[in-house]
Amino acid sequence: MREEPSVNIRLDGDGRTYRPGETLSGEYVFDDLPANEGKTLEVSVVWFTEGKGDEDLAVHEFWRTNLEGTNAADLLRPRRFSTVLPNSPLSYDGRIVKIRWCVRVRAFFQGGKEVFGQKLFRLGDVPEIPPAPPPPIAEPTE
Repeated sequence: MREEPSVNIRLDGDGRTYRPGETLSGEYVFDDLPANEGKTLEVSVVWFTEGKGDEDLAVHEFWRTNLEGTNAADLLRPRRFSTVLPNSPLSYDGRIVKIRWCVRVRAFFQGGKEVFGQKLFRLGDVPEIPPAPPPPIAEPTE
């Protein structure tokens, strides 16, 4: 049974918090790509919000590569990326809104097939907000 195509993203210094102005680098590699020819490869470093209200998304860095004529075996080799991280916004885990940073990799193939992967990371060291205390229990009134 054949597995679905996927992309694995590895960050140098994986699991640590990155500082503003620091270089974020790493590599990505595809597993089990579709047999049809590739059209386009996109790699981006983005931040997005989660939580109440409108969700925002902004692109910090974006690379697009035309894959026409690229041998599928070439896509199965690890490829590197690198960017200098900005000063803001910092990663944040608030009660109402969260700010997340990630590296996203997308490959588009003939016939509409797409392979997508993302790897979250933290920018800055903003302390987590502790959970809200439970509401007080009201005393019955007589």
